[in-house]
Amino acid sequence: MNIAEAIRIAFQSLWANKLRSVLTLLGVVIGVAAVIAVVTFVSGINDYVAQKIFNLGADVFIISKMSAVETNVEHFLAAEKRKNLIMEDYEAVREDCRHCEQVGAIQSGSGKVKNGEQSISDTTIQGITPSMAEILDTDLTSGRMLNETDLNSRSAVAVVGTDIVEHLLAGADPLGKEIHIDGQPFQVIGVGKKKGKTLGQSADNYALIPITVYLKQYGAHNSSIGIWGKALATGVPLDEAMDEARVALRSQRHDRPGEDDSFEIETNASLLGIWSGLSNTFFMATIGIAGVSLVVGGIVIMNIMLVSVTERTREIGIRKALGARREDVLLQFLIESVALALTGGALGVLLGVAVAFAVTALIGMPSSIKLWAVAAGLMVSASVGVFFGVYPARKAAQLDPIVALRFET
Repeated sequence: MNIAEAIRIAFQSLWANKLRSVLTLLGVVIGVAAVIAVVTFVSGINDYVAQKIFNLGADVFIISKMSAVETNVEHFLAAEKRKNLIMEDYEAVREDCRHCEQVGAIQSGSGKVKNGEQSISDTTIQGITPSMAEILDTDLTSGRMLNETDLNSRSAVAVVGTDIVEHLLAGADPLGKEIHIDGQPFQVIGVGKKKGKTLGQSADNYALIPITVYLKQYGAHNSSIGIWGKALATGVPLDEAMDEARVALRSQRHDRPGEDDSFEIETNASLLGIWSGLSNTFFMATIGIAGVSLVVGGIVIMNIMLVSVTERTREIGIRKALGARREDVLLQFLIESVALALTGGALGVLLGVAVAFAVTALIGMPSSIKLWAVAAGLMVSASVGVFFGVYPARKAAQLDPIVALRFET
């Protein structure tokens, strides 16, 4: 018997018991679908995070009260007790970081924006220095960005996202119009470029105002500001700029020699490292759960193949009587097991991709299909078929043809 004939007979046998075959491969379908969906989501989010962080540039560092991602409870509790970063800290870094091309400060919160009787909630309100717009490379479709005059004079002006324009200022030129941010009037001086949705949340529902105005409106000591620095573009190592910023800030905050910094200073590489560790942990945990489903699916395949061997005992006896060798019978049932598992793997891949695309369409979660994940899903499902199909195939191959011919179903 050649391989092609064995495959043809295998699919004929599976097709003859369609319902049983479908129910048998459900475990493999669910396991492979879970793996593909998770890999697609994790890869998509990793690509998104990497893109967003790398867009900051390899020459940008961020100083904050605590790390953006804390994985150690004790470190988190210790960081909570630190003094907030304030504008005086920002001024110290800006003055003493000689290898910094730009130093900016940012403070964020959420609020409600109104225009007349119309309003929009959960708007991201960011108080920034003008240099932050250059560090973040913020693009505008119209108007201008905040400047030093706005900052120093505490002008009530705002650069807004397209959501605010579409919901509150539609049908008119937004520039020069007045909006109310948490009850305070602001004049629109610029409109940001549309960014779309991420993780189901709009990235265009925001308002940028001078940080001096933000601190006056919301309180200077309610929360810590963030300080961003960008190294000179003349080949100066980022570490030199970070060291200067660290020295300036330790002096400003009176950190004693030998003590740890009373702040965190991070780069895109450190942020990506933290995120990769978290995503890998999530990935491995989900793979473990999906692995259980694959094992259960494999056990079901082995059980059904044993039933198939029993049902087809007389057929096996006839094949052996006509000259089929043990190897031929073994190959026949092993191919059936692999075909069953591989079919489940293929359906699982399709289901996983469909689920990923559906979630992306519904809530905007980034997704990215990886060919290696598809290949791995098919290989794993085939391996499950081989592993759990060997015993039934050997049992079929070792049947005595005389005994098999006498078998009554």
